[in-house]
Amino acid sequence: MKRRCMEPSLMPTTSIVALGGSTLRPEHDEDRARWFGRLRQVVIGLEGEGRRLALVVGGGAPAREGIALASTVLSERAALDTVGIAGTRLNATVLQQVLLDVGLDVAPTIPTTTDEAASLLDRHHVVVMGGTVPGHTTDAVAVDLARKAGASTCIIATNVDRVYSADPRTNPDATSFSEMDIDALAAITGIDTPLQPGASTVVDPVAVGHAKRGLVDLAVLDGRQMDRLEAALDGRPFEGTLVRSR
Repeated sequence: MKRRCMEPSLMPTTSIVALGGSTLRPEHDEDRARWFGRLRQVVIGLEGEGRRLALVVGGGAPAREGIALASTVLSERAALDTVGIAGTRLNATVLQQVLLDVGLDVAPTIPTTTDEAASLLDRHHVVVMGGTVPGHTTDAVAVDLARKAGASTCIIATNVDRVYSADPRTNPDATSFSEMDIDALAAITGIDTPLQPGASTVVDPVAVGHAKRGLVDLAVLDGRQMDRLEAALDGRPFEGTLVRSR
């Protein structure tokens, strides 16, 4: 079932998207080119309407590979997280350059704090960033930025289609949700407990805590399907899970 992110009359002027690193790397090269092309079309449309967009990009494969390499000699969590953050900023730079290439008004720097990102959104239509500090995934960064930028909803665009009661890849009895409240999500993911470096869940527990306290709704969807992301950005019904925090 499709769920509405927000009423069309309340379409946001500023949108925040946590973009999973895996969405940048479909298996086939032609799918990657197609995905980047569709994303550019979507962002061009948003800029043409005078809207602003922040993309907070996850680390994906570069972060996992870097953490795996570093963990052969390092065990300190903060050090491994720092390696993962570098992976997110690499992905952010790739996406920044892809968008700059078609003349979009993209901030020329990759911000390292949400305060810096919010300030850049006042001057540019598009801001792309990665992680900030150890212990916070890019989900948490995106929700924090949504709060600071005055966005009522943060889109979590990942490699799963919605929130499930358990991992559907290992639990055939897992049920899916089209809509839920933040406390129900917290019961599934946990809340405020940082993930181990390189680990992942449908929504980071720290992000869930930020959303609950900041009254930020979450739209969880498959970011590999650009039509779903575009629908959520436009406030139209989208395939995924709407998590209400208010």
